[in-house]
Amino acid sequence: MTSEPRQDPEPEPGTAADTAARIDAEILGGPRRYTLNDLVEGTGLSEELIADYWSWLGLPVQHATERWFTDSDLESLRELAVLADSEHLDESALRTLVRSVGHTTERLALWQAEAFVENATRAQGLDDVSARLSVLEHLPHLADVLARQLEHAWRRQLVAVTGRYATEFAGARGDDPHTQQLPLRRAVGFADIVSFTKRTAGLGSQELADFVQVFETRARDIVTGAGGRVVKTVGDAVLFNADTVEIGAEVALGLAQANPDGPEIPVRVAFVWGRVLSRFGDIFGQSVNLASRLTEASQPGEVLVDPRTAALLATSPRYALTERPEVDLQGIGAMKPVRLQRAYAAH
Repeated sequence: MTSEPRQDPEPEPGTAADTAARIDAEILGGPRRYTLNDLVEGTGLSEELIADYWSWLGLPVQHATERWFTDSDLESLRELAVLADSEHLDESALRTLVRSVGHTTERLALWQAEAFVENATRAQGLDDVSARLSVLEHLPHLADVLARQLEHAWRRQLVAVTGRYATEFAGARGDDPHTQQLPLRRAVGFADIVSFTKRTAGLGSQELADFVQVFETRARDIVTGAGGRVVKTVGDAVLFNADTVEIGAEVALGLAQANPDGPEIPVRVAFVWGRVLSRFGDIFGQSVNLASRLTEASQPGEVLVDPRTAALLATSPRYALTERPEVDLQGIGAMKPVRLQRAYAAH
C-alpha cells in the first residue's frame, strides 16, 4: 500500500458494534482496515474484478467506501491473482473456483454454528436465543481448530478425487471433442422420504431437525459404506452416485431397507446407469432426470431401475429383477420399470 489506511473511530465499549468488531478481529485475524479502493491499489486488480470476487463468494460489497476489508482479504486476493496468472485461468474458471469455495463454506459455517447451538440447548438446557448468544461468544475461540479440520478434510477429499481420476482415466484416450456424449459413466440414484409433508406436519423445530438429521445421517452412512458418494441432499431426498452399477445397486438396496436401529423412515428409491456431467459439485444429464422420475414411480421400500440398468445387473446371481407394468414418466415417456431385489428376498 502507498500509505497507511486511516483508522475509523473505535465503537463504544459494550455495544453491539463493539461486540461485532471484537469477533471480527478474532475470527479474521485483524480489524477491517481497507476500502475497496485500497484493495485495488494494494493488489493491482480492477475494482470490477474485486467486486466480482466478493459477489462470487456470496459476500457482495455493499458500501465501497467503508473500511470493510482486512489484511487477510488483501493477501487472499493477491494469491488468487498469482494463481489465475500461473494457471492461465479465464474468468469462467476463476468464477467457478471462487463460487465453489463461497457456496461450500457458506453452508459449512452455518451448519457448524447450528451444531454448536443444538449442543448448547441439549447440554445446558438453554432456549434457542440464549444458545445462540452463548455460541456467539465461543465460536471465535474455536475458529482455528475448525479451520484446521476443514483443511485436513479438504485434502483427504482432494486425494479421493485424484485417486478416482487416476483409476478411471489412466491410459484412456480422450473422446472425440465433438461428441455429444456426457463424459462420466456413473450409477445415479435418488432416495425420497415417503409422505414427508404429512410425516413432519405439526413437528416443532427441534423435532423436525432431529427427523431430517436422522434421515440424512443414515443415508450418508449407507451410501458411503457401500462405496458410493452423496451428491447432495434436498430436504426430503438424497441424490447419490457410484462408479459401478453393482455399487449403485448396493447403495439403492441399502437405502430401501428398514432401519432396525432407529425410527423407521420409509423411502422410495431408484437408480440408473448412464452418463453424466459433473459441474459445480452437482451432476447433470438425462440419467439424473430418469432416476428422479423412476423414484416418483417407486413404492415405499422399493428400488426401481430402468431396463438398460436391469440388463447389466441380470448377469449377477446376487439380484432378482421383476418387470413392472408400464408407466408414463413425465418428460421421458412410457417405460416398463424393473424392480430390483436381493436374490434371496425374491424367493
